[in-house]
Amino acid sequence: MNSNAQDSTRPSVLFVCVKNGGKSQMAAGLMKLEVGDSVTVTSAGTKPGSAVNALSAEVLQDLGADITTEEPTLLTEDDMRAAGNVVVIGTEAQVPEVNGVHVEVWETDETSLRGIEGRERMELVRDDIHSRVKELKQRLLSGR
Repeated sequence: MNSNAQDSTRPSVLFVCVKNGGKSQMAAGLMKLEVGDSVTVTSAGTKPGSAVNALSAEVLQDLGADITTEEPTLLTEDDMRAAGNVVVIGTEAQVPEVNGVHVEVWETDETSLRGIEGRERMELVRDDIHSRVKELKQRLLSGR
């Protein structure tokens, strides 16, 4: 997690999931792909794993986003305050309430519950998150 001071005129978003190895990393990678440097983008996990999910990274590379060098990071309240906007992906990760921090939860479609696995599952997850990221991008940048 980059704790450097950010440009106060630039919006910021922190994506959170449990392991910070799949969905939150995908969202961060997709947001960076969409906005470049116009939004400060970070991600973290409530119980971070040891590595980024290889299949998540693979399906993002298909779109030109590279998360292969990212590492799972533990969520802190300081990270939440620094971002100001927190997006929790899925309903498993529980984040604390932090004064002044806007938190929203994206209840993503869990395709594995419908028997869809492997690369097909990951592409569907990616596409769901990507559409949400595009909508969030509009909201974050329209306030400027």
